[in-house]
Amino acid sequence: MDPRPLMSQDEVDRLCAASSDKLERLRERVRGFGSALVAFSGGVDSTFVVKVAVDELGARALAVTALSASVAPDEAEDARALALRLGARHVVVDSHELDDPRYAANPTNRCYFCKSELYTITERLRREHGLSVVLDGFNADDRRDHRPGHQAAREKGVVSPLGEAGLTKAEIRAWSQRLGLPTWDKPQLACLASRLPYGTQVTVERLKQVGAAERAMRELGFRVFRVRYHQPVARLEVSADELPRLFEAETRARVDRALKAAGFTFVAVDLEPFRSGRLNDALAPPQGVPLPVMG
Repeated sequence: MDPRPLMSQDEVDRLCAASSDKLERLRERVRGFGSALVAFSGGVDSTFVVKVAVDELGARALAVTALSASVAPDEAEDARALALRLGARHVVVDSHELDDPRYAANPTNRCYFCKSELYTITERLRREHGLSVVLDGFNADDRRDHRPGHQAAREKGVVSPLGEAGLTKAEIRAWSQRLGLPTWDKPQLACLASRLPYGTQVTVERLKQVGAAERAMRELGFRVFRVRYHQPVARLEVSADELPRLFEAETRARVDRALKAAGFTFVAVDLEPFRSGRLNDALAPPQGVPLPVMG
Protein backbone atom coordinates (compact mmCIF):
# COMPACT_ATOMS: atom_id res chain seq x y z
CA MET A 1 0.00 0.00 0.00
CA ASP A 2 1.46 3.35 -1.02
CA PRO A 3 1.69 5.82 1.88
CA ARG A 4 -0.53 8.87 1.73
CA PRO A 5 1.50 12.06 1.06
CA LEU A 6 1.98 14.32 4.06
CA MET A 7 0.30 17.18 2.17
CA SER A 8 -1.57 17.66 -1.08
CA GLN A 9 -0.30 19.72 -3.99
CA ASP A 10 -2.96 22.34 -3.24
CA GLU A 11 -1.62 22.62 0.31
CA VAL A 12 1.95 22.89 -0.98
CA ASP A 13 0.92 25.72 -3.29
CA ARG A 14 -0.98 27.51 -0.52
CA LEU A 15 1.87 27.28 1.97
CA CYS A 16 4.45 28.45 -0.56
CA ALA A 17 2.31 31.42 -1.58
CA ALA A 18 1.80 32.43 2.05
CA SER A 19 5.49 32.13 3.00
CA SER A 20 7.33 33.45 -0.05
CA ASP A 21 8.51 36.47 1.95
CA LYS A 22 9.95 34.16 4.59
CA LEU A 23 11.92 32.27 1.97
CA GLU A 24 13.34 35.49 0.60
CA ARG A 25 14.36 36.56 4.11
CA LEU A 26 16.08 33.20 4.54
CA ARG A 27 17.95 33.53 1.26
CA GLU A 28 19.00 37.08 2.03
CA ARG A 29 20.21 36.11 5.50
CA VAL A 30 22.28 33.17 4.22
CA ARG A 31 23.64 35.19 1.32
CA GLY A 32 24.76 37.89 3.73
CA PHE A 33 27.08 35.52 5.58
CA GLY A 34 29.30 35.10 2.51
CA SER A 35 30.20 31.56 3.59
CA ALA A 36 28.74 29.00 5.98
CA LEU A 37 29.05 25.56 7.51
CA VAL A 38 25.74 23.70 7.86
CA ALA A 39 25.26 21.05 10.55
CA PHE A 40 23.67 18.48 8.26
CA SER A 41 21.81 15.40 9.50
CA GLY A 42 20.00 14.60 6.25
CA GLY A 43 16.61 15.41 7.74
CA VAL A 44 13.96 17.73 6.32
CA ASP A 45 15.22 20.93 7.92
CA SER A 46 18.98 20.65 7.55
CA THR A 47 18.62 19.43 3.96
CA PHE A 48 16.60 22.54 3.16
CA VAL A 49 19.26 24.75 4.76
CA VAL A 50 21.98 23.02 2.73
CA LYS A 51 19.96 23.54 -0.47
CA VAL A 52 19.58 27.27 0.22
CA ALA A 53 23.23 27.58 1.26
CA VAL A 54 24.43 25.89 -1.95
CA ASP A 55 22.10 28.07 -4.03
CA GLU A 56 23.30 31.29 -2.39
CA LEU A 57 26.92 30.51 -1.53
CA GLY A 58 27.99 27.76 -3.91
CA ALA A 59 31.38 26.28 -2.95
CA ARG A 60 31.52 28.62 0.05
CA ALA A 61 28.96 26.34 1.74
CA LEU A 62 30.08 23.20 3.56
CA ALA A 63 27.76 20.49 4.92
CA VAL A 64 29.06 18.58 7.93
CA THR A 65 27.53 15.32 9.16
CA ALA A 66 28.54 13.93 12.56
CA LEU A 67 28.17 10.19 13.07
CA SER A 68 27.95 8.23 16.30
CA ALA A 69 26.21 5.17 17.70
CA SER A 70 23.06 7.26 18.18
CA VAL A 71 22.71 7.84 14.42
CA ALA A 72 20.95 5.10 12.47
CA PRO A 73 23.24 3.70 9.73
CA ASP A 74 20.56 4.35 7.10
CA GLU A 75 20.54 8.03 8.02
CA ALA A 76 24.30 8.29 7.51
CA GLU A 77 23.98 6.87 4.01
CA ASP A 78 21.03 9.15 3.23
CA ALA A 79 23.08 12.21 4.23
CA ARG A 80 25.94 11.22 1.92
CA ALA A 81 23.57 10.64 -1.00
CA LEU A 82 21.70 13.91 -0.38
CA ALA A 83 24.87 16.00 -0.21
CA LEU A 84 26.00 14.53 -3.52
CA ARG A 85 22.60 15.20 -5.09
CA LEU A 86 22.65 18.82 -3.89
CA GLY A 87 26.17 19.39 -5.16
CA ALA A 88 27.33 20.34 -1.67
CA ARG A 89 30.82 20.00 -0.32
CA HIS A 90 30.40 17.43 2.41
CA VAL A 91 32.51 16.33 5.37
CA VAL A 92 31.65 13.35 7.60
CA VAL A 93 33.14 13.28 11.09
CA ASP A 94 32.84 11.10 14.18
CA SER A 95 31.04 12.38 17.24
CA HIS A 96 31.69 10.94 20.71
CA GLU A 97 28.84 12.20 22.86
CA LEU A 98 28.41 8.72 24.34
CA ASP A 99 31.80 9.13 26.04
CA ASP A 100 30.27 11.92 28.14
CA PRO A 101 28.73 10.33 31.26
CA ARG A 102 26.26 13.20 31.50
CA TYR A 103 24.85 12.25 28.09
CA ALA A 104 24.94 8.51 28.79
CA ALA A 105 22.93 9.00 31.98
CA ASN A 106 20.07 10.18 29.73
CA PRO A 107 18.77 13.16 31.73
CA THR A 108 15.96 15.33 30.41
CA ASN A 109 18.56 17.68 28.92
CA ARG A 110 20.49 14.86 27.21
CA CYS A 111 20.33 16.70 23.89
CA TYR A 112 22.27 19.60 25.39
CA PHE A 113 25.35 17.42 25.82
CA CYS A 114 24.97 15.88 22.37
CA LYS A 115 24.68 19.27 20.66
CA SER A 116 27.53 20.69 22.73
CA GLU A 117 29.74 17.97 21.28
CA LEU A 118 28.41 18.57 17.78
CA TYR A 119 28.88 22.33 17.84
CA THR A 120 32.36 22.03 19.31
CA ILE A 121 33.20 19.90 16.25
CA THR A 122 31.53 22.24 13.77
CA GLU A 123 33.19 25.32 15.26
CA ARG A 124 36.60 23.68 14.86
CA LEU A 125 35.81 22.82 11.24
CA ARG A 126 34.42 26.29 10.58
CA ARG A 127 37.74 27.79 11.60
CA GLU A 128 39.78 25.23 9.68
CA HIS A 129 37.85 25.96 6.47
CA GLY A 130 37.79 29.72 6.99
CA LEU A 131 33.98 29.99 7.00
CA SER A 132 31.92 32.77 8.54
CA VAL A 133 29.25 30.97 10.54
CA VAL A 134 27.71 27.65 11.59
CA LEU A 135 24.05 27.15 10.65
CA ASP A 136 21.59 24.60 12.02
CA GLY A 137 18.08 23.43 11.10
CA PHE A 138 16.14 24.76 14.09
CA ASN A 139 12.78 26.01 12.77
CA ALA A 140 9.97 28.22 14.06
CA ASP A 141 7.91 25.27 15.34
CA ASP A 142 10.80 23.94 17.41
CA ARG A 143 10.30 26.78 19.89
CA ARG A 144 7.14 25.03 21.07
CA ASP A 145 8.88 21.81 22.13
CA HIS A 146 11.47 20.82 24.74
CA ARG A 147 14.73 21.58 22.87
CA PRO A 148 17.69 21.69 25.27
CA GLY A 149 20.02 21.27 22.28
CA HIS A 150 19.11 24.77 21.16
CA GLN A 151 20.68 26.17 24.33
CA ALA A 152 23.98 24.61 23.23
CA ALA A 153 23.56 26.21 19.82
CA ARG A 154 23.10 29.66 21.36
CA GLU A 155 26.10 29.19 23.63
CA LYS A 156 28.27 28.22 20.64
CA GLY A 157 27.06 31.11 18.47
CA VAL A 158 25.25 28.86 15.99
CA VAL A 159 22.72 30.67 13.78
CA SER A 160 19.26 29.22 13.13
CA PRO A 161 18.18 30.86 9.84
CA LEU A 162 14.93 28.90 9.50
CA GLY A 163 13.77 30.03 12.93
CA GLU A 164 14.88 33.60 12.26
CA ALA A 165 12.88 33.66 9.02
CA GLY A 166 9.83 32.28 10.83
CA LEU A 167 9.56 29.19 8.62
CA THR A 168 7.43 26.42 10.09
CA LYS A 169 7.88 22.70 9.49
CA ALA A 170 4.94 22.60 7.09
CA GLU A 171 6.31 25.54 5.11
CA ILE A 172 9.75 23.93 4.92
CA ARG A 173 8.18 20.73 3.60
CA ALA A 174 6.18 22.69 1.04
CA TRP A 175 9.21 24.60 -0.23
CA SER A 176 11.25 21.41 -0.24
CA GLN A 177 8.68 19.84 -2.54
CA ARG A 178 8.63 22.94 -4.74
CA LEU A 179 12.45 22.81 -4.99
CA GLY A 180 12.53 19.10 -5.79
CA LEU A 181 14.08 17.86 -2.54
CA PRO A 182 13.36 14.17 -1.83
CA THR A 183 13.15 14.93 1.89
CA TRP A 184 9.96 17.00 1.55
CA ASP A 185 7.80 14.15 2.90
CA LYS A 186 10.47 12.33 4.88
CA PRO A 187 9.15 11.24 8.27
CA GLN A 188 10.44 13.26 11.19
CA LEU A 189 13.37 11.51 12.83
CA ALA A 190 15.48 11.94 15.93
CA CYS A 191 18.57 10.22 17.28
CA LEU A 192 18.18 6.65 18.49
CA ALA A 193 18.77 7.73 22.09
CA SER A 194 15.35 9.41 22.00
CA ARG A 195 13.80 5.90 22.00
CA LEU A 196 14.99 5.36 25.57
CA PRO A 197 12.94 6.89 28.41
CA TYR A 198 14.74 9.62 30.33
CA GLY A 199 16.86 8.08 33.07
CA THR A 200 17.50 4.85 31.18
CA GLN A 201 21.24 4.56 30.55
CA VAL A 202 22.23 5.08 26.93
CA THR A 203 24.57 2.32 25.76
CA VAL A 204 25.90 1.28 22.38
CA GLU A 205 24.18 -2.10 22.72
CA ARG A 206 20.76 -0.55 23.38
CA LEU A 207 21.15 1.89 20.48
CA LYS A 208 22.08 -0.97 18.15
CA GLN A 209 19.07 -2.96 19.35
CA VAL A 210 16.67 -0.11 18.67
CA GLY A 211 18.34 0.62 15.34
CA ALA A 212 17.98 -3.00 14.23
CA ALA A 213 14.32 -3.05 15.26
CA GLU A 214 13.53 0.16 13.38
CA ARG A 215 15.36 -1.02 10.28
CA ALA A 216 13.23 -4.17 10.37
CA MET A 217 10.09 -2.03 10.59
CA ARG A 218 11.15 -0.04 7.53
CA GLU A 219 11.88 -3.25 5.64
CA LEU A 220 8.32 -4.32 6.45
CA GLY A 221 7.06 -1.16 4.76
CA PHE A 222 6.27 1.11 7.73
CA ARG A 223 7.21 4.79 7.40
CA VAL A 224 6.09 6.78 10.44
CA PHE A 225 6.78 4.99 13.71
CA ARG A 226 9.06 4.65 16.73
CA VAL A 227 10.35 1.59 18.57
CA ARG A 228 10.56 2.68 22.21
CA TYR A 229 12.96 0.77 24.46
CA HIS A 230 11.61 -0.48 27.79
CA GLN A 231 14.21 -3.10 28.70
CA PRO A 232 12.68 -6.43 27.52
CA VAL A 233 9.70 -4.64 25.96
CA ALA A 234 9.59 -2.89 22.60
CA ARG A 235 6.73 -0.39 22.65
CA LEU A 236 5.65 0.41 19.11
CA GLU A 237 4.20 3.78 18.17
CA VAL A 238 2.81 3.77 14.62
CA SER A 239 1.05 6.51 12.66
CA ALA A 240 -2.75 6.46 12.58
CA ASP A 241 -2.68 5.71 8.84
CA GLU A 242 -0.54 2.62 9.34
CA LEU A 243 -2.17 1.16 12.45
CA PRO A 244 -4.81 -0.83 10.50
CA ARG A 245 -2.10 -2.61 8.55
CA LEU A 246 -0.14 -3.34 11.71
CA PHE A 247 -3.18 -5.08 13.18
CA GLU A 248 -3.52 -7.42 10.21
CA ALA A 249 -2.73 -10.91 11.49
CA GLU A 250 0.10 -11.69 9.06
CA THR A 251 1.76 -8.28 9.45
CA ARG A 252 1.43 -8.41 13.21
CA ALA A 253 3.16 -11.79 13.29
CA ARG A 254 6.00 -10.59 11.06
CA VAL A 255 6.54 -7.48 13.21
CA ASP A 256 6.56 -9.61 16.36
CA ARG A 257 9.18 -11.98 14.91
CA ALA A 258 11.35 -9.14 13.60
CA LEU A 259 11.48 -7.20 16.86
CA LYS A 260 12.14 -10.30 18.91
CA ALA A 261 14.96 -11.13 16.50
CA ALA A 262 16.37 -7.68 17.33
CA GLY A 263 16.62 -8.73 20.98
CA PHE A 264 13.31 -7.81 22.60
CA THR A 265 11.38 -10.38 24.63
CA PHE A 266 7.98 -8.74 24.30
CA VAL A 267 6.43 -6.44 21.67
CA ALA A 268 3.63 -4.05 22.68
CA VAL A 269 1.65 -1.61 20.54
CA ASP A 270 0.79 1.82 21.92
CA LEU A 271 -2.85 2.54 21.13
CA GLU A 272 -2.12 6.25 20.77
CA PRO A 273 -0.74 6.84 17.25
CA PHE A 274 2.78 8.17 16.87
CA ARG A 275 3.35 11.89 17.21
CA SER A 276 6.64 13.70 17.55
CA GLY A 277 7.67 14.77 21.03
CA ARG A 278 5.75 12.17 23.02
CA LEU A 279 8.85 11.38 25.06
CA ASN A 280 8.54 14.87 26.52
CA ASP A 281 4.99 14.35 27.75
CA ALA A 282 6.38 13.03 31.02
CA LEU A 283 8.10 16.35 31.67
CA ALA A 284 4.82 18.15 32.36
CA PRO A 285 2.20 15.72 33.70
CA PRO A 286 -1.29 16.93 34.60
CA GLN A 287 -1.46 18.49 38.05
CA GLY A 288 -1.71 15.86 40.75
CA VAL A 289 -0.65 13.03 38.47
CA PRO A 290 2.79 11.58 39.32
CA LEU A 291 5.40 10.83 36.70
CA PRO A 292 5.43 7.21 35.55
CA VAL A 293 8.24 5.09 36.93
CA MET A 294 10.36 3.84 34.05
CA GLY A 295 13.11 1.32 34.51
